[in-house]
Amino acid sequence: MRQIALNIMIAMLWVLFQDEDAFKFPTFAVGYMIGLIIIYLLHKFFDQEFYPKKIWVSFKFLMTYLYQLITSTFSIINYVLFKTHKMDPGLVSYETKLDTDWEITFLTILIIITPGSTIIRVNRNPNVFLIHAIDITAKEKKQLLRSIKKYEELIVEVTK
Repeated sequence: MRQIALNIMIAMLWVLFQDEDAFKFPTFAVGYMIGLIIIYLLHKFFDQEFYPKKIWVSFKFLMTYLYQLITSTFSIINYVLFKTHKMDPGLVSYETKLDTDWEITFLTILIIITPGSTIIRVNRNPNVFLIHAIDITAKEKKQLLRSIKKYEELIVEVTK
């Protein structure tokens, strides 16, 4: 947060030093880029990662979630319209490497709001989720566990 505030302050100072009659966005953008360079050179003194990396990871996380949401929504539509007699609902367990309450809660919410699966129980001693899925054939189970693993990796990357 300090890096973002410092970068905006550098950009505003750049705008002020240009001695223009009005605020111009291109001047602000140039100042922001100069601020990025300065903060990149000095980010080790902040005891934090360079902040655009967090923004990139958050964007990647959002895109991954939206992709999973859209594909699972179409999968559920396909089951409801065409395969209602071929569904094989059941329970799947998944052991997570996440350890903080915030990370486990976030993963739980992501699983719940993705269509076709929901959390039945979370054991805290070994962090094991009991998940109800609409279809647990080998292919669908593998795909569900792979998407949960992807969520888990992204949560770890965001919270580092």
